[in-house]
Amino acid sequence: MTLFVGTAGWQYKDWRGVLYPEGCPVRLWLEEYAAAFATVEIDNAFYRLPARETFEAWRERVPPDFVAAVKASRYLTHLKRLKDPEEPVHRLMAHAAGLGDRLGPVLLQLPPTLRADPGLLDACLACFPSGTRVAVEPRHGSWWTPRVRKVLESRGAALCWADAYARPVTPLWRTAGWGYVRFHVGRALAWPRYGRRCLETWVDRVATTWPDERDVYAYFNNDPAGAAVRDAVVFARAATRAGLTVTRTPEPLPARRRRHCP
Repeated sequence: MTLFVGTAGWQYKDWRGVLYPEGCPVRLWLEEYAAAFATVEIDNAFYRLPARETFEAWRERVPPDFVAAVKASRYLTHLKRLKDPEEPVHRLMAHAAGLGDRLGPVLLQLPPTLRADPGLLDACLACFPSGTRVAVEPRHGSWWTPRVRKVLESRGAALCWADAYARPVTPLWRTAGWGYVRFHVGRALAWPRYGRRCLETWVDRVATTWPDERDVYAYFNNDPAGAAVRDAVVFARAATRAGLTVTRTPEPLPARRRRHCP
């Protein structure tokens, strides 16, 4: 298994002194991030879908082994609520194609008020180009049904395993030959950190669910005060101790030499 470990986004001012050295200009943050991590979830695409040229520029700024997951625009998930998905999906993929071979999975995070509609989900997933890895993060309890699981399995889409306050908020279904995990907020001190034992438990869940040569993507969304960066490092180290193949994470923290910034 290859476990891709990263964070949701990279443009956070309070990561200065944690991942980015003081004085490092914002225009070099992506290069700094990509030197420390091999993957990121581009979550700002949810709020406003970047132009294809922006994705192309990002591709040129990261190394060849870098993988970028893309969070789908809220126009598709929250405004259209998955209805009439052809045009929004086409536009999303046409823009994200600017990442070229750096493009990883696409995340569909559904609004918490959207109740289960397996047919609607199936129609949306059918619009993605063949071979696209799509992860789905429903946030209403009505989605946890055998019919929904069958839709995900038939389309090869991964149910996004989500954690909030150190517990799963989704069923731990394996619906595809690859996995996607999101960490939203932990319970450890200082907030919103995750505790070591919690992260070790998640490593065990991942390792026992995908024991063979599969890809699993794990992203930390608890960005305040650099918690996501620190927790990603702890999680990656625990996974390495468990014998998993893990992509690079920064070491040590918070201070290390960087070639891009003075």
